[in-house]
Amino acid sequence: CRSSFETSMHSFLCVKRGSNVSLTLDMCTPGTTEPYGALLSPREQSTHEYLQNASNLLTPEQLHKRALDDAALQAEFYETPMNFVDPKEYNFPGVVRKNRYKTILPNTHSRVCLQAKEEGDFLSTYINANYLKGYGGKEKAYIATQGPTVNTVGDFWKMVWQERCPIIVMITNIEEKNEKCTEYWPEDSVICEGIEITVKQVIQADDYSLRIFTVKSEGEERTLRQYWYTSWPDQKTPDKAPPLLELVKEVEEARKQAPLNSGPVIVHCSAGIGRTGCFIATSILCQQLNNEGVVDILKTTSQLRLDRGGMIQTAEQYQFVHHVLSLYERLLRKTSEE
Repeated sequence: CRSSFETSMHSFLCVKRGSNVSLTLDMCTPGTTEPYGALLSPREQSTHEYLQNASNLLTPEQLHKRALDDAALQAEFYETPMNFVDPKEYNFPGVVRKNRYKTILPNTHSRVCLQAKEEGDFLSTYINANYLKGYGGKEKAYIATQGPTVNTVGDFWKMVWQERCPIIVMITNIEEKNEKCTEYWPEDSVICEGIEITVKQVIQADDYSLRIFTVKSEGEERTLRQYWYTSWPDQKTPDKAPPLLELVKEVEEARKQAPLNSGPVIVHCSAGIGRTGCFIATSILCQQLNNEGVVDILKTTSQLRLDRGGMIQTAEQYQFVHHVLSLYERLLRKTSEE
């Protein structure tokens, strides 16, 4: 006979619960995503279609003009669906303590699945993290995740190892009025979930610190870089764009130098949608501007939200991304003229 927990798990995994549930969650193997199912409600279908098709391609001249039009940017931001997950989709015992915020949840089709501890143990596969596409639709270019909590530090390191992540980008302080992220790395060395994590070097730059770790498990050793950006002010956007552009550049160069079999770049703030969304969007859009000479901030934002709801969380952040890209275009032009 089944325990009540096993019964609820069976119901959760196998039965669609009500018309507002977009997908049933299936057990998934490590590194795979769950495909979109046919269980989209009309509202969800409408959101999905909007985000799939939203686009506003801007030339450099249009970008500079758009960046100064706060009213137009606010209107565009509020017209674009957030695509948050209905909490009912994760309504089973144990999942609450794995989420930093009860309403910020991973969209089911793109969620990162950890290796199950034993067959049928769904809870052990759960982490509040999503794979995100990169420039040109590159699959699993990034993982966006919440700032680890005391309860999820082990899961976080399991994900780092399982996904062969070469880089972590952290865009939050440990505390900003309240706790935003647990300090999940050691001062020197620690073993967590069978993974030995050792700090090899700490480099302090003006707006971020770089930690270089070795991570070791089952006889294999890898190098991991953590960029901890500390200059983002609480409850608002930065008043200058160059530091973020510099970080985007540093991370992209480090990604290119990583081993060929490396996995996604992990990006997190506290909830894993606001500052995280700004960083990932900026990284993608800088590549687009550099390669194509045009930029589509609306499309990139919409594509990110398809895979993790709420990416670029506020109108102010949406405006900031436009300002950053406007500055980047001017820098590109200046460089080409020299």
